[in-house]
Amino acid sequence: MISLIRGKLVKIRKLQFHNMMLPYYFLSPAAILFLVFLLYPILNVVYFSFQHYNPSAFYGNGPAGFENYINILTGNKRFVNAFLTSLKWILSEVSLQLLFGLVVALLLNQKFHGRALVRSLIFAPWALSGVIVSILWSLLYNEHIGLINDVLMRLSLIKKPVAWLGTLQTVFPAVVAAELWRGIPFFAISLLAALQSVPDELYESCSIDGGGALWKFFAITLPYIKDTIILTTLLRSVWEFNSVDLIMNLTGGGPANHTTTLSVYIANLAIKNQEFGYGSAVAIVSFLFLLIFAATYLHFSKFGEESL
Repeated sequence: MISLIRGKLVKIRKLQFHNMMLPYYFLSPAAILFLVFLLYPILNVVYFSFQHYNPSAFYGNGPAGFENYINILTGNKRFVNAFLTSLKWILSEVSLQLLFGLVVALLLNQKFHGRALVRSLIFAPWALSGVIVSILWSLLYNEHIGLINDVLMRLSLIKKPVAWLGTLQTVFPAVVAAELWRGIPFFAISLLAALQSVPDELYESCSIDGGGALWKFFAITLPYIKDTIILTTLLRSVWEFNSVDLIMNLTGGGPANHTTTLSVYIANLAIKNQEFGYGSAVAIVSFLFLLIFAATYLHFSKFGEESL
């Protein structure tokens, strides 16, 4: 009798353990993929950041200790210039994309004939890959056959074709404009979704109290979409900081490193120079900067706190 009871208890415990582990069984494929395709590469980058590793070099490879990090943090001019270019790139892109994206979202939130078609056209650039966008804009900027030069010359705004991607004065604004065209739809989509969650009763009450369009925007619309603005600007800042495809295809970081951001600098170190050790150290420093920036930004922006 006692053995029978013990057997039943063992079966019950096994069943309880099985039920407890069942969610982990379902999560295990995703966990394995995470370990293989995300955690392992991260650990690999951390390992190489403490190494001198250049596969094309016949000597000099081996442990570096903190030498790579010391070189980065003790006045490496190329790193400093790339870091400043990254900040300039992020501030230009995120602020302009947010501004134009908000304007587009406000317009698309209005009721008008053919709104669905206009929304589809506005959101189309977001569906294109960076390589396709870079090819498109390289043709538009082409000094000899580019549409932009042709239109500007027909309007008598310029007298001769401009090498938009080959001139120091125009290359950075030109690349910013190309990325701006691709990035606006992200803000437009996100902010439009947030705008549609604002109750119409608030606008009606504001109108009854004599509030105009500006008062409605600053007193109702902005507080309701504040968290969306904070989250989208943070995500876009991280994405733009890591943006490589468009800049690499349009300019390769040139001319004279005028468009060399940290991500492009890392790509050049790894692909062109094959300095995987030093490049990995730069990547780790970039990651730590983004981590600190994200935590600070969320703290001071009071993300998730009630605004109304």
